[in-house]
Parts: sequence; C-alpha cells; structure tokens
Amino acid sequence: MGACEDKNSHTSYDEWSVGRLAFIRASQRVGIPLATIKEALHELPEGRTPREADWAVLGRRWKTVLEQQIEQLQRMREDLSTCIGCGCLSFQRCLLVNPDDEMANEGPGARRLMPGTPRPER
Repeated sequence: MGACEDKNSHTSYDEWSVGRLAFIRASQRVGIPLATIKEALHELPEGRTPREADWAVLGRRWKTVLEQQIEQLQRMREDLSTCIGCGCLSFQRCLLVNPDDEMANEGPGARRLMPGTPRPER
C-alpha cells in the first residue's frame, strides 16, 4: 500500500490504496472471505483496483458461491428445527448426530459389525 506520513504523524494513502481497501471492505460486507478477495486482487492486471467490469465478473462468481452457502445454511436451519422439535438426539434418526446415515434402513446400531452381516466389497 502506498502510504506516507506527514509532520503531524498523520498517515495518508494514495488513491490506488484507498480503492483497494474500499473493494476489500465491500467484499467482506457481503460475506466474501479474505483469501477469496486476495485471489481476486491477484487476478487483476498490473494489480490495479477493480473496475466496474471486474466487479461484474466477480459479482457473478461470488453470487453463485453465496447462493450455495445460503442453501447450505437453510438446510442446516431445517435440520436444527427438526432436532429442536424432537429433542431426542437419537443415533437411529437424528440428522444432526448421524447425518447421511446410509445404513439406517437396515436398523439401529453398528450394522456392519454385527454377526452375520455381510461386509462390503473393497
């Protein structure tokens, strides 16, 4: 960042630095992680401040990611609502304690460890 200090120990930044800082803050406000923002800044030619066309490209890309995150959060909210309504924390049916339980249809417990249960092929 281009900064200079005057005789009163006030730091001032050049327009380029202020523009990049504004871009970083705006991106953070909509939930973009710093690592992602850093990647975006490195993609710009000559390390320049993002322009309107850059924002359009990044906005489309980031909007897709944010929409996926929103969908995931909505699923998590639904799982939590189901759990709060039930309160069981059951290993047989709780989505929070035992997510994506593929063996649930075969009954409770460690199905693959029970005697007489066929082992999956490797």
